[in-house]
Amino acid sequence: MSLVDTVKNAFVPIHREGYPFIGAFAAATLILGYFSLNLFWIGLILTAWCAYFFRDPVRVTPVDDKLVVSPADGVVSAVGPAVPPRELGLGTAEMTRISVFMNVFSCHVNRSPVRGRITRIEHRPGKFLNAELDKASSENERNGLVIESPHGTVAAVQIAGLVARRIVCWADTDSNIAVGERFGLIRFGSRVDVFLPLGATARVSVGQTAVAGETILAEFGGGAATPLVRVS
Repeated sequence: MSLVDTVKNAFVPIHREGYPFIGAFAAATLILGYFSLNLFWIGLILTAWCAYFFRDPVRVTPVDDKLVVSPADGVVSAVGPAVPPRELGLGTAEMTRISVFMNVFSCHVNRSPVRGRITRIEHRPGKFLNAELDKASSENERNGLVIESPHGTVAAVQIAGLVARRIVCWADTDSNIAVGERFGLIRFGSRVDVFLPLGATARVSVGQTAVAGETILAEFGGGAATPLVRVS
């Protein structure tokens, strides 16, 4: 491997959605630097953080229709039964919900938890409560995808948070999506809920760190119970 390749591999790609924000931070840094060297360094740090926020790393996704992978980087904040958002048209029966909370340092590119066909995409305006709160699922602004997978209907819901003010989704209705495929992002802190048929077995616990496109959240047809964990 050449020195050039080594340097290139050390840098994580930046998603194009971040370019305007990084440019704005950089411009503000130059203006502030004209007046104060201290403000310049503060602006430079914030610009670096903005670039880091919009990073879009390559992920190694397990390709197995029985597995459900995390749609987001972050911490698993909820695992259990819940009724999916009404606008998704999935009825009033409970499904298995797994929530992943993203803070302002998480990678915010969202990926499909399963392979299948997108049958519905619904955006709903709402509040901007702390995304860690359970009621954020029903009260916050959100965007939901309904995916018909080989093992039943799965929903992935992007939920805006206390700081997040913009949900981006570039997926299309009536299109196929691969497991781990990028479908959107949420700017500056948020949460993604995955709703699964009750037959799916969760493979994560609350407090566990998840990596989008790589961490296995659940398994279809799994006979074992949700595994116990310990913090060490």
